[in-house]
Amino acid sequence: MDSGYYAAMSGLLARTQALDTAAANLANAQTPGYRAEREYFRSALLGPDAVDSQLGQTVNNYGLLGGDRLSMGQGALQQTGNALDLAVEGQGFFQVQTANGLRYTRDGSFHRSQTGTLVTAKGEPVLSATGQAIPVPPGEVSVGADGVLSVAGGAVATVGVFTFPASVQLTAEGANRYVAPEGAMPTLSKDAAVHQGAIEGANEDAIQGTMDLIVMQRQAEMMQKALTVFHTEFNKFAVEDLPRV
Repeated sequence: MDSGYYAAMSGLLARTQALDTAAANLANAQTPGYRAEREYFRSALLGPDAVDSQLGQTVNNYGLLGGDRLSMGQGALQQTGNALDLAVEGQGFFQVQTANGLRYTRDGSFHRSQTGTLVTAKGEPVLSATGQAIPVPPGEVSVGADGVLSVAGGAVATVGVFTFPASVQLTAEGANRYVAPEGAMPTLSKDAAVHQGAIEGANEDAIQGTMDLIVMQRQAEMMQKALTVFHTEFNKFAVEDLPRV
């Protein structure tokens, strides 16, 4: 079979998956704390027998989309004036206790609950650097760049900003919260700065995202047309040439 068929097939699969990713990124361009996903490529066939297989060698000349990885680029900080809104500048995530376990987010849209603790918009406790709920007594709240939360001049707790090794890939759960793989141990971020009265926007630019979507859509259409050409040739061969054999 013509190797061009494999190239067109691999290209169509890759662009179709990348098109879905680009659409999700664009749809969340206005979501606070959203981490855009970027595609990466791998060989089409994996495993110990792929190298020794003639088919595997042919197909593996053309990359397939291996999946998506979170982009850890910085999003723009948007001032809100709310003393309990927090934004992270640098690497790291806020740690949140949910009904399903620990989750990580860059969305710092926080407020004081009726029980006097710092919670997310969904009412889930935001955790301190020691993994505890953060009390917010009545009074003027101040949060330093190091995450230390003070009320009326007295330090209460340190808002935790956690990070993971580069080899650890977080999994998206919803629009702007993430799950760490089982066994992954977070550590306190050493280079993150917390900004009070601000929220970090998505690290996806709407204009660039729109352009990416259009380009990927056109590339997918080109691969579809290429496959149509090959199918036409295959049909012609089956109808005209095979009967002569």
